[in-house]
Amino acid sequence: MTASLHGKVAIVTGVSHDGQVGQAVAKALAEQGASLSVVARTKDNVVARAAELKASTANVIPIAASLTDEADVRRVVAETVSAFGRIDIVVNLAGGLTVYKPSAEVSVEEWTREVNNNVLSAFLMTREAFPHLATAGGGSVVNFARAGNAQANMLPYNVAKAGVVALTRTFALEGKDAKIRVNAVGPGLVDTASNVGMMKPKDTSNWAKRDEISDVVVFLASPASIGVTGQVIDVTGWGLA
Repeated sequence: MTASLHGKVAIVTGVSHDGQVGQAVAKALAEQGASLSVVARTKDNVVARAAELKASTANVIPIAASLTDEADVRRVVAETVSAFGRIDIVVNLAGGLTVYKPSAEVSVEEWTREVNNNVLSAFLMTREAFPHLATAGGGSVVNFARAGNAQANMLPYNVAKAGVVALTRTFALEGKDAKIRVNAVGPGLVDTASNVGMMKPKDTSNWAKRDEISDVVVFLASPASIGVTGQVIDVTGWGLA
């Protein structure tokens, strides 16, 4: 079984800034033949990422949306179906780590934002896309959890990603009769521009690379992963999670 995605339609959220995982994932799916809706909150960013993909002959539309807003999520799904006629793949990448400080210093606003951006966004997008995946004869949802144990100074993120794992396994159970696979990628530290800028590491040689993450997403999105559902696949590079 190959990883070809010709004829498939994917929604990829969190495709915003240059140097981030969303950019790498969208590029990898397009290279395997998928048509794409790429989604991010900021219009200029998502339009720029879509333009890069179009320059490589990808069939792609950009959609600016807030993925913690039900109406915006419904619009993302509706515009995708209108443009391409179906949905086969959903990659819930929106969210990520934005609060990095001691737990005692975390505000309620920071907690709520981090949890909603990671968990609520994945819930709303998966819920809205599920009937379309079933209509297409099954498909794949790929969420983003995290590898390894909790780390200090990341309390809202740690909690959010634990929620993503529970969400993944619950939707996998509910999607099995419709042949909808629901899995998650659990990255370790990834060499994104934002992670490097926030954490200021002395060495990233053991961190996971963006292309390593996107390769696993392609596997989970493709027919090559038939029979794999409800799983979290850790991608840690050569470091310890």
